[in-house]
Amino acid sequence: MNRPDPAVSEVRTAVRRFLDEVDASGGVAVAVSGGADSLALAAATAHVLKGTTVRALVVDHGLQAGSARVADRAAEQCRGLGLAAEVLRVVVEGGGGPEAAARRARYAALRPSDGLVLLGHTRDDQAETVLLGLGRGSGPRSIAGMRPLDRPWGRPLLGVTRATTTAACAALGLDPWHDPHNTDPAYTRVRLRTEVLPLLEDVLQGGVAAALARTAAQLRDDNDALDALAEAFEGDPADVASLGELPPALRRRVIRRWLLASGTPELSDSHVRAVDALVAGWRGQGGVWLSGGLVARRAHGRLKLDPRQS
Repeated sequence: MNRPDPAVSEVRTAVRRFLDEVDASGGVAVAVSGGADSLALAAATAHVLKGTTVRALVVDHGLQAGSARVADRAAEQCRGLGLAAEVLRVVVEGGGGPEAAARRARYAALRPSDGLVLLGHTRDDQAETVLLGLGRGSGPRSIAGMRPLDRPWGRPLLGVTRATTTAACAALGLDPWHDPHNTDPAYTRVRLRTEVLPLLEDVLQGGVAAALARTAAQLRDDNDALDALAEAFEGDPADVASLGELPPALRRRVIRRWLLASGTPELSDSHVRAVDALVAGWRGQGGVWLSGGLVARRAHGRLKLDPRQS
């Protein structure tokens, strides 16, 4: 029996190992854009779960001419792999720029009622995410990158390179779509991919993407440990005296948990640090404006979260 191409074997092994370690009893779907990463993932998942119904979910954002044709072609290739393919047409709207709006629409369409949805993020994507977090000073959660499992999302290919998924598609006779946005320097990620990372690889003599991915994994372990300690905190999370006894990294996590539990919809590292300053850097300052029309204040030795007055 002929052995599969090494790139095909690598992608299949990554998917098999991932699925061996997770509970996929609710079913498995694969998000497919038509690009090499998601097509290679779809092919590997079809192989690993042969005999099981696996859905391919193809999102058509409708943002480019011919997007419907691209989505239909991706679905057709997935059906050829033995997957039950479905095209999801979405409307991209809302603030935050076209990338953020498209991401919101995509994830809303893909989110299942049960089971896992596998995403084709690779080691290269992880490296870009870590660099973006470093450049923006977004804190350890951002630098920790994407999790392999963040239900309902699964990312089996975080240890696989983009070059490998491209080679796997070629070996399998798959025809990936090449998104023109992936070469447009107007997008920050594209410049990281085409300019910054290659320069770092040259200056540091290779291995940068892998090193960034390892850094992300190490930080995730640290974050998980500190989050567990924050969850186990038995004091009053709004009591300034109790919070003041904690080390800064742990205190900020307790504050973050309190803010989220109290109804704050979105939090950045700068938001948490600003609220933390009400505890550790108190000088009688005013409240901290947060998303959701909320403001955090300090009064009578306690943190308070109130609606923002117009």
